[in-house]
Amino acid sequence: MKFHRVLAIPVLVAAVASLTLTACGSSDDSAGNTVRIGTTESDPHWDVFKDEAKKQGINLDIVHYSDYSQPNTALAQKQVDVNLFQHLQFLGQYNVANNQDLTPIGATYIVPLGLYSKKHKSVAEIPQGGEIAIPNDPTNQARALFVLQAAGLLKLAGDKAQPTPADIDKGASKVKVTPVDAAQTALSLVSVDGSIVNNTYLAKADIDPNSALYKDDPSNPGAAPYINALVTRAADKNNATYLKLVDIFHSPEVQKAEAEDSKGTAVEVKKSGPELEQILQRVQQTIRDSK
Repeated sequence: MKFHRVLAIPVLVAAVASLTLTACGSSDDSAGNTVRIGTTESDPHWDVFKDEAKKQGINLDIVHYSDYSQPNTALAQKQVDVNLFQHLQFLGQYNVANNQDLTPIGATYIVPLGLYSKKHKSVAEIPQGGEIAIPNDPTNQARALFVLQAAGLLKLAGDKAQPTPADIDKGASKVKVTPVDAAQTALSLVSVDGSIVNNTYLAKADIDPNSALYKDDPSNPGAAPYINALVTRAADKNNATYLKLVDIFHSPEVQKAEAEDSKGTAVEVKKSGPELEQILQRVQQTIRDSK
């Protein structure tokens, strides 16, 4: 009896070990490299991004959100691992307002913000007193006002980093603005003289980004706050899998697809996480100082 018991013990241990290894997925660790990534975008280049990530052993679980207010909250609450939908100015606004430390880990691109119209073919055609729809979220609203000022359609009083419609010098301005949800700016084109529309909603509304009457210059040094980035929680900023996604995004395959989606308007930006953190810190300090 003792002889049989001694033999049975290693057999039992081996069986348990085999079951444990199988349960942990050691023979296929792809499940352990699944990354949930939140975005408001649905462009075709996301399929290419997902395919290229899979080739590198990363399964991208893309979680789509209907508006800009959701992906950062989802990230902070650990519903997703990273997100990709925003520029640094928007991220800074969120962090300051919510006492968060969401952190950029790599740049993706910067896109111009443009003025579009279905009624007019040039900025000069927009009439005195014309109505322009702009995004109502603070960061894109401020950028939209700068675009309109650069286009000569309005004048801002003072020198605020984050102006609002209240800062418009109405007497010196040609147009009036109507803040609407960013998702409604493209839809508003049928009823206003023009709209400032983010690239995300251009694609959804089948608007050619090259049809803009006016747009800001992504190559201008002052455009740094509008660099888009992959973002995660501060505690995860050195996660090797997440950092690998930055390299994959800059692969020739993904860049070609991104260029096709943006019709060549997106400008690739290669900046590291630490470089972006420095820009973000300046953005957040400016936001705090303006309160």
